[in-house]
Amino acid sequence: MSKTILIGAPVDSGQRRPGCLMGPAAFRVAGLTQAISDLGHLVQDWGDLPIPEVDPVAHPNPAVHSLAETLYWTDALADKVDDALSEDGFPIILGGDHSLALGSVAGAAAYADRHGRPLYLIWLDAHSDFHTPMTTTSGNLHGTPLAYIAGRDGFDAFPPFPAPLPPDHICMFGIRSVDPAEHAAMLQHDIAINDMRTLDERGIIAPLREFLDRVRADGGMLHVSLDVDFLDPLIAPAVGTTVPGGTTFREAHLVMELLHESDLVTSLDLVELNPFLDDRGMTARLMVDLVGSLMGKKVFDRPTRSK
Repeated sequence: MSKTILIGAPVDSGQRRPGCLMGPAAFRVAGLTQAISDLGHLVQDWGDLPIPEVDPVAHPNPAVHSLAETLYWTDALADKVDDALSEDGFPIILGGDHSLALGSVAGAAAYADRHGRPLYLIWLDAHSDFHTPMTTTSGNLHGTPLAYIAGRDGFDAFPPFPAPLPPDHICMFGIRSVDPAEHAAMLQHDIAINDMRTLDERGIIAPLREFLDRVRADGGMLHVSLDVDFLDPLIAPAVGTTVPGGTTFREAHLVMELLHESDLVTSLDLVELNPFLDDRGMTARLMVDLVGSLMGKKVFDRPTRSK
């Protein structure tokens, strides 16, 4: 992780509640660059990708909206992430809603496939995002990326996903909101779901280390996709899809610390931050602090605030 590359993705088209397009700016204002550079990493900020003006694209499912915008972001982010990895960089994609993962993971998969390495994915999210454009009833394409990544049918409008990930290459972690149709599809694909009950029963460490051991044994690359709603809304309110019962401050930091110690992570999404819903920047600052843990910040590096 010697060279970190920030890629701003002001994606607001994957859902209907405006505000995520302000996420990249909020991460920067919250001190992301300084937090990473203070840990000894070189940081290059490639700025924000431009927000497109595109002609509408029709879809057989009338609920689907903003398809043209989503197709643009998918292509643009796939290229940028591939470019960043090709420069021996560690790309951090600053979102933007979770539909950006359609492109970010595609870029990582293309790079991994070209270099003969398997790609693995940790999905830190309250939601499974396993709908397809054909099955979604909301029409919100931020609920589809994991289905695209796993190679589900129904993405005819999208470029073919490079080297879809086998089920055992995907780790859903912290899931607690899954539609019945998504659940049935995940069972067909035999994807392991580490939902909050699993984490309550087994703890954070065991299931995460089991997955990381598989990645290491396979010589894999690891993409981490971190959604704000992985966290409990009491500590991270700045998200439009709050689900009670998320991870605590300490649990989230433990996940990031274990990922750092694994030395396996090669790319990262930060998604669904809606600064309009935040409380004086607390969610943005927490997400930046979690990135610090992923990049090597230790517990004893965190000074106690004066009373």
